[in-house]
Amino acid sequence: MSRRVRICGRVLGLVLGCVLGAGAWAAAPERVDINTADAATLARVLEGVGPAKAAAIVEHRRRHGPFRRAEDLARVKGIGPRTVERNRGRIVVGARGGDGTKGDR
Repeated sequence: MSRRVRICGRVLGLVLGCVLGAGAWAAAPERVDINTADAATLARVLEGVGPAKAAAIVEHRRRHGPFRRAEDLARVKGIGPRTVERNRGRIVVGARGGDGTKGDR
């Protein structure tokens, strides 16, 4: 195999790696407002949260009022701090939580 072919192969590999990797960087995770989303949406968007945990989030919100911070999710049975951290970029605490301004995080 010639030196030229090896170099072209390496360059092609780097280019493909950059192009294919760029898709992962460009696609931001879907976000969900934990104060307004239904259980199906929570289960779909949040990693490590299935239908039962999503239903528990909705029930906790109904009984205790809106979440003020993302960390408050850890008060829901079955949701721990690691799940909250893993989903930090997906969680939005909307106008019904926080200080009343839209987009609290």
